[in-house]
Amino acid sequence: MIGIRNVRVLDPANGRDERGNLLIAEGKIVSVDANLEETQGVRILEGAGLVAAPGLVDVHVHFRDPGLTYKEDIETGARAAACGGYTTVVCMANTKPVVDNQKILSDVLEKGSRTGIHVKSCACVTKGMEGKALTDMEGLCQRGAVGFTDDGKPILDEELLREAMREAARLGVPISLHEEHPAFVNDPGVNYGPVAKKLGLLGASVRSEVCLAHRDCKLAAETGARVNIQHISTEGAVQAVRQAKEKGAGVTAEASPHHFTLTEEAVLTFGTLAKMNPPLRSEADRQAVIQGLQDGTIDIIATDHAPHSQEEKERPFTQAPSGIIGLETALALGITELVKPGYLTLMQLMEKMSRNPALLYGFDYPGIVPGAPADLVIFDENERWRVERFASKAVNSPFLGRELCGRVRYTICNGVLVYER
Repeated sequence: MIGIRNVRVLDPANGRDERGNLLIAEGKIVSVDANLEETQGVRILEGAGLVAAPGLVDVHVHFRDPGLTYKEDIETGARAAACGGYTTVVCMANTKPVVDNQKILSDVLEKGSRTGIHVKSCACVTKGMEGKALTDMEGLCQRGAVGFTDDGKPILDEELLREAMREAARLGVPISLHEEHPAFVNDPGVNYGPVAKKLGLLGASVRSEVCLAHRDCKLAAETGARVNIQHISTEGAVQAVRQAKEKGAGVTAEASPHHFTLTEEAVLTFGTLAKMNPPLRSEADRQAVIQGLQDGTIDIIATDHAPHSQEEKERPFTQAPSGIIGLETALALGITELVKPGYLTLMQLMEKMSRNPALLYGFDYPGIVPGAPADLVIFDENERWRVERFASKAVNSPFLGRELCGRVRYTICNGVLVYER
């Protein structure tokens, strides 16, 4: 049994923000107002100055397993997630081979079941992620896929995507979309603009994202599908989602911490550690993402945790892969960049990092109440710390060496302490 004494309980599911004493036993929350002085055989965690919230949920991670485990594997990815306060993650399907059949999906889920946190997985929308034919979406759902995505590649065939959305709607699962039209991407990983020009590159235009976001919001309204616009990065795409929501379409959007924290200027400082798809954009785009988080246009903060080896990231810019890791810095970046400046309250941050991601996939989310699963993150919102090392296999982060505010002390999943600092 675990007791957490005098902790600030922050529960978005029930609108609760008050001090309490939590008692956990047999994987469940037994009490939120326990008398811990009289309880025997309980490990007591002192919660003074700390916040207890439902475990974070990341709907967008790349654990590179199968096939690319020199970058990350399910075990190390789950460990990094636990260090970051995450108790549930959703793996993307662009592994090697890709998750487009039931056997590979089962292998991923079986490995995930041994990690100590909840590792879920999407499956591919199209076979081989080639954008030509749909996978057996029903069979993959029956085997445990929580949704569908070809993340890493846009789906350009509009009629095929319409068919996929209709099937996803019938199955009652979301479809998540990577919005980068290759016609407007010349040099991926850097925004088309002054920084790309300094580097002698053409970059990726905002049009690549905006045109597909408008198309897919329209298709969502037409098909009734739950459509999630992934790692949104541009003012135009934020506006497309805002308009779609105003019209009643079932569209959600996710933002990654790097897109509300950094701009394209970071590429000049960090080089390939700031190379990602979609790329870091202008300050106006960054502010639009923050505004979208404030007004509810953007529902979810998702890391797009994308590990790569140091050797790969040390290649010349045009040859290095895109992406950064994010699980271990996401909460602190949310607190540092959104809560401390006053853009979001801490409750709103928790909604975007736990409640809304869980609701997108229909995960059980009763909050911090007796009988609920004991999946919790406990953190100090005011502790300042320097990013110096990672539990991930990878270190490809522009935030290495940066001082942040807000640090995870404990992560509890199914009543088990899976991380403590």
